[in-house]
Formats: sequence, C-alpha cells, structure tokens
Amino acid sequence: MESYEALRERIAIACRVLAVTGLVEHILGHVSARTGPDTLLIRGRGPAERGLAFTVVDDVQQVGLDGTGSTPSGWKAPSELPIHTEILRSRPEVTAVVHAHPPAVVAASVADLPWLPLVGSYDIPAARLAHDGIPVWPRSALIRRRDLAEKMADCLEDRPVVVLRGHGLVAVGTGDPAHAVAEAVTRALAVDSLARATLTVAATGAPLRPIPDEDIDELPDLGPAFNVSAMWRHLAARTEHEGPDTPLRP
Repeated sequence: MESYEALRERIAIACRVLAVTGLVEHILGHVSARTGPDTLLIRGRGPAERGLAFTVVDDVQQVGLDGTGSTPSGWKAPSELPIHTEILRSRPEVTAVVHAHPPAVVAASVADLPWLPLVGSYDIPAARLAHDGIPVWPRSALIRRRDLAEKMADCLEDRPVVVLRGHGLVAVGTGDPAHAVAEAVTRALAVDSLARATLTVAATGAPLRPIPDEDIDELPDLGPAFNVSAMWRHLAARTEHEGPDTPLRP
C-alpha cells in the first residue's frame, strides 16, 4: 500500500512537472503507470478539475485496461485512455506512459520538419533519441477508440517516444513504475527541447543538418542515475518552487 500511494503521488507530481515545464496547457495531458498485468493508475478528471498544474493525488485512480474500476463518484478517466491501455497491452515491458501537447512539438510536426540530431552535448538524450529515430504518427485525431490507439502503438513500435502530428507526443518508460514515470517525463522533455531547437534553426532559414556520426559516437551514455533520477529531483524541486501551493493530499 505504501508503494501504491507513493506511485500515485509520483504521477501527480509528474502532471505538475508537465505543466510547469510547458509540456501541457490547462487541463490537457495525462500520465499513467502500470500496477499489474491488467491494471494501471492514471490521472483523470474529477468534478473540481483545475488543470494539471493543480493535480492532487485524488486525481490519480486505478482502472483496468478496459477502463473500469472502483473510482470515486464524479471521477472520469481521460477520453484518450486507449493511448495508455493499448501501449501497455502491446508492450509488456512498458510500465509508464506520458501523453502531452508541447506547443513546439505540435508546430514542428505540422510543419513536417525532420526530427534530426541537430545538437549534441547541449542535450545528449535528445540527440540520441533523434539519431535512433523518432517515429511520427500522421493522424491528428483524438485517440478515443481502441482501433486508433492500436495504430498509434504500431507506429511507436519499440521506440521510447512517438510524435503525433498536430497533436503532441507519447513517451514511455520501463522498469520500476516510479522510475518509469520519471523516465517517460524526461524523454518527453528531450523531444520538446529538440523541437524548440529545430523551430529556431528553421526560422533563420538555415538548413537543418544533423551532427556527424563521429560526434554522436563521442556522446557518453550518462545513465539513468543522471538522465532520469537527477533530472527528476530537479524537476520535482522546480515544480515545488514554481508551481501552486496546493497540497498533493488534503
């Protein structure tokens, strides 16, 4: 129970992180974590919804992959729950899913700009994601149905992120669910960083050129202790400082 409640809190903080860092606006976006073969915790909306920046633990409830569960009166799972459930169904190793609408990612995707490793040491996770390939799902539809979510998951394949053209992105994490939530959030931030750099360069009229492979080879894998855990501590601290004073629990 203690780890279950800690995971609910981790998801609530992750939603606040998405808001503070600008990856979501207002009441859009959600985070989930696997709790069993057929269950997940997910940030939904209650009768007093105020937006992701004000997420509290009670906004995070457990449902089955079919969307049913014993949830509080007035609480509803997000309409795009299939984004989460179909990825969890198709990829057993995935233990967390983040869906966000970063404006820069939306703009870059609508402009059909390529996802290239334009930068290196400036943002190593972003460079590596781009070098290994960031798939783009070409639909801008609201993913409310299982058939649409299946096609989106097929586009994601075994990659850690997928861009949804004109919509946003989906990022996933693996391993311990609490770690996976942080991993998915940091991956979403890396794609946003890449999108902002791409838009800035494109706006100058300069060509978009990937850094050479020899420079990619010189980028070390700093590992999850730095890329995820240290980054998460920063993000959580920043959110506590910059976000609202609303307690996570009543």
